[in-house]
Amino acid sequence: MSTLARFAITRKWPPRHPDRLQLYSLPTPNGVKVSILLEELGVPYEVHRVDFGRDDQLSPEYVATFPNNKIPAIIDPDGPGGAPLALFESGAILVYLAGKHGRFLPTDVAQRYEALQWVMWQMGGVGPMFGQLGFFHKFAGKDVEDKRPRDRYVAESRRLLGVLDRQLAGRAWMLGDDYGIADIAILPWVRNLVGFYGAGDLVGFDDFGHVQRVLAAFVARPAVQRGLAIPPAP
Repeated sequence: MSTLARFAITRKWPPRHPDRLQLYSLPTPNGVKVSILLEELGVPYEVHRVDFGRDDQLSPEYVATFPNNKIPAIIDPDGPGGAPLALFESGAILVYLAGKHGRFLPTDVAQRYEALQWVMWQMGGVGPMFGQLGFFHKFAGKDVEDKRPRDRYVAESRRLLGVLDRQLAGRAWMLGDDYGIADIAILPWVRNLVGFYGAGDLVGFDDFGHVQRVLAAFVARPAVQRGLAIPPAP
């Protein structure tokens, strides 16, 4: 563990396998992006469950290593130049891991930027809008009598699904025949919207046939099925 000892978080979760990538996460839409990619890559890693019920993400050790106190986060003991690297933000982690291992991110420069635009589209649009819709539809926000906030997020989520449906028309995946980090970033959020949030009827999910087709292909992948359950429930 000598190379990881400088990271405060290793005092809270001492690595059993310090030579492996360390993943700090929960099976949320953002969290499973990274576990799915790791499963697709076949990279050995050690997972640590960050228990929000115990405020693990607010502990001094966590915040000292990952200042935004969110999940997922990683420490790669074999980072650039062989030095350990700590990273938070799921999109940044996807780009880093795909780039490091030379998979799931196009090598063609133009196509690479096209993939990155869709990853950023998810981070800036799909995640925040679907998340707010979930708050106003499933969680505490559902008790707000004024439905204008909810309806605002319903309309924007539906618009985003329309963008996604048009992109997937005639394509197997976001960029065509090749599956990659754009799909891994976006599709867990779509699954969560219609599954965990139960908002499929609210956004008219039946209208988006291409999204339904690609989501079904995504969740059928063995690595996706494994990644969706990581970290396992205690």
